[in-house]
Amino acid sequence: MSVVFNQDYAERVYAGVLGKVIGVYLGRPFEGWTYERIQEQLGDIEAYVHEQLNVPLIVTDDDISGTFTFARALADNNYDSNITARQIGEGWLNYLIEERTILWWGGMGNSTEHTAYLRLKEGIPAPESGAAALNGKVVSEQIGAQIFIDGWAMVSPGDPDQAARLAEAAARVSHDGEAVYGAIVLAVMESMAFVETDIDVLLDTALRYIPGDSLIRQLIDDVRSWHALEKDWRATREQLAANYGYDKYGGNCHMVPNHGLIVHSLLHGEDDFSQTMKIINTCGWDTDCNSGNVGCLMGIKNGLSGIDHSSILPVDWRGPVADRIYVPTADPSWGISDCANEALFIANTARQLAGAPPEYPKGGAQFHFTWPGSVQGFMVTSGEGAVRNVDGQLQISGEQGLRAGTPVFTPSKDTAKYFEKRGYALLASPRVYPGQTLYADVDPQSPANLYVAYYGDGDEVHIERSAPVAEAGQIEFLLPAHAHPIFEVGVEVPDGGGVVLDAMGWRGEPTLSFTRPDAGSMWRRAWVNGVDQLWSFVEPYRLIHNSGTGLLIQGTRDWRDYEVRADVTPHLAKAAGLASRVQGMRRYYAVRLTHHGGTPVLQLVKVVNETTVLAEMPFAWELGQRYELSLRTVGHRITASADTVQLSAEDDELECGGVALLVEEGRSATQQVAVAGA
Repeated sequence: MSVVFNQDYAERVYAGVLGKVIGVYLGRPFEGWTYERIQEQLGDIEAYVHEQLNVPLIVTDDDISGTFTFARALADNNYDSNITARQIGEGWLNYLIEERTILWWGGMGNSTEHTAYLRLKEGIPAPESGAAALNGKVVSEQIGAQIFIDGWAMVSPGDPDQAARLAEAAARVSHDGEAVYGAIVLAVMESMAFVETDIDVLLDTALRYIPGDSLIRQLIDDVRSWHALEKDWRATREQLAANYGYDKYGGNCHMVPNHGLIVHSLLHGEDDFSQTMKIINTCGWDTDCNSGNVGCLMGIKNGLSGIDHSSILPVDWRGPVADRIYVPTADPSWGISDCANEALFIANTARQLAGAPPEYPKGGAQFHFTWPGSVQGFMVTSGEGAVRNVDGQLQISGEQGLRAGTPVFTPSKDTAKYFEKRGYALLASPRVYPGQTLYADVDPQSPANLYVAYYGDGDEVHIERSAPVAEAGQIEFLLPAHAHPIFEVGVEVPDGGGVVLDAMGWRGEPTLSFTRPDAGSMWRRAWVNGVDQLWSFVEPYRLIHNSGTGLLIQGTRDWRDYEVRADVTPHLAKAAGLASRVQGMRRYYAVRLTHHGGTPVLQLVKVVNETTVLAEMPFAWELGQRYELSLRTVGHRITASADTVQLSAEDDELECGGVALLVEEGRSATQQVAVAGA
């Protein structure tokens, strides 16, 4: 079979992403609860319950970040639909920062994904990294293979062969056995949901891709037979708990019981998004994982109208979310994201897998509001007013002092601390930087201007504004140079009234110097920390990394042709240096001070999973001495220098990315990092 790009394909991907995110946010506050506890404390789950449990709605979560991160391995491997488990495992090593991003870091033999990561780190490639022969049956059959599977399905619309192949390769990085079969079933169902609406047909199709004698097949057959005899979902839930409950399967969160609940809710949900979400969440166990998978499938199958309009249980699922999601990885480009952004990336990945060109709405503007109801994080942030999507544009209206904006960095210090306490840190850099040009296509009813909000000294919030305009057209705002992180961009209507926002984006390279401002911590949080320890008490940046190479990263894949400069003082270090076009822990160019054959050298290297030396020369550097390093990338030309010594090379593999300070097995110090367009 081959992929099917229906006219509404991208919109259906957006609905699938929304469904995934809604499901995770809905189920996250009571993850792991039993049906009985949910009934006693919350009753049936018919809407968001985060306020009842005094937790935020928009959170960092492995179910979201893993789903949208691991599928990026396709882009990193030239959109090869025959990508291997080994290549996907290399993506894990690039995007994960140990103990900090994406996964539940529960330790060897306790967390399946952490176990697999440690195997990969030891040099054991996938699929051996997830094999039951190495990790044991119980560990290898936990739920993770299923919860991360949606991206592989959404790049395979109407092509169950491709969905099954990709799902199996991805699942075997960390899982084996029945966990792989459950992942394949769900991926095939989601793939076929682009072209088929009948749940029984989806199940029949999926079952052709797993062994007939598998436990997952037996489970699905049993749940279907119970449903055929009994239409009360509570009664069949009891059957499921009695025959396939947590008491029968080991580990922290086994695939089998939770896969059964997914099938159960889809059969009993009356083809209604809200009713299906009610059932899957009220049933308990791994509620955010199960609910996220079910929400994605229902979103793909029934589209946006299915999420927005329920004849059984009307709920405003989208309003409180406003498309907002966090995807923290070692590549800061997606730390602060939104459902439309992720949907567009997935849809374009699918097109490129099929040999078709990508599509970018409204000239590639980062905020384009193309799909019905999409607001891409825009909300009223000051004053009284409203934001709503009308025919692919935002209508912003309200009283005097109205501002409507969207986050482009961590919203607050308290938010960051909360996420760190719960085990899923929000590692992110700003998406927008001084020196870039912010622009917007607007039609103001009264004078309007663009604004950016940033954290100043002591983390005080400051606002910078463009000149106001009163006529329809494009506003451009060259962002003034300073070292403070921008955390919000938007439109201001100071005298009240309204404005129609058609699109907003930014262009150009940054111009700024990173150093230590007076007090405050948000400047420090703007760096994605991939070193064992980062000290800022003496030098602004003291990097310590115990084993292997550590990076302190900032910037995004919007950055292409630029020069980065920094002073680097290696102390007890095997190597120290500066990187550019950084796309994670194992994708970048770097200039580094190191040794080759016992001789101190200056190297220009490319790291894409493995290290390639592009140029090298003897350079008598010494520990404790300060060196001025620079790295300039223009097109395929890369030029590096240390003090007055220069190296250069040509390479076309990495076209964009941020910057990083680098240290290998030791300690280095830096006072300032400067970036400017080349």
